[in-house]
Amino acid sequence: MAKKVVASLQKGGGKNHSKVIKMVRSPKTGAYSFKEEIVLNEKVKDWLSSN
Repeated sequence: MAKKVVASLQKGGGKNHSKVIKMVRSPKTGAYSFKEEIVLNEKVKDWLSSN
């Protein structure tokens, strides 16, 4: 699935976007989960620090 997203971003006007994946630990169970989103290249650091 990730390959389709990346390929479609490279074709169109998505060159200024990146798919960002962050590992987040649940405070309740202690298990890890992943959050992923497509954000602008300028906003990557903000997204990683805020979520």
